[in-house]
Amino acid sequence: MDDDFDTGARLKTLRQAAGLSQRQLAERAGVPHGQISMIETGRSSPSVASLRRILGGLGITMSAFFEPDATPPQQVFFRAGELTDLTGRLGTGVRLAQVGDALAHGLQILSETYAPGADTGEAMLDHEASEGGIVIEGEIEVTVGNARKVLGPGDGYLFDSRAPHRFRNLGRVPARIISACTPPYL
Repeated sequence: MDDDFDTGARLKTLRQAAGLSQRQLAERAGVPHGQISMIETGRSSPSVASLRRILGGLGITMSAFFEPDATPPQQVFFRAGELTDLTGRLGTGVRLAQVGDALAHGLQILSETYAPGADTGEAMLDHEASEGGIVIEGEIEVTVGNARKVLGPGDGYLFDSRAPHRFRNLGRVPARIISACTPPYL
């Protein structure tokens, strides 16, 4: 992915290509109209949850958003530098790196890193899938519905993703998770 990636410009291009006004996209995505404008003009950086909701209104994945020209090879093994960066330019402190072509396999495997204070967003995520993961380093607060738990190295989670959920690093060191989701969500 190009280091000069402009999230706002890319969103605007896709919105216009779909023939949607900012208001129409906001209605489709279930987000405030002003949020689309703020992102497109570079005055706001969306959370993972917000961007995923907006892209859902356009019918595209985060992978397609950040890697529009990528045609994943049919490979079996992936070096760290070959993972698809799904969030590196959001500036939220959350980095999600995907192994291979998730849609082709019906399974999304992610290496997730949450900087201290990073959060998937106050708007909780929810989608048609199941997901699970294991914390490799640091601690992460995972909220699923009304349940909330701080997990550390070796701890895991597994849940129905239709339940509203959120991930937050309340600690002072980065938290790393290896996770899987089926069907792919991002």
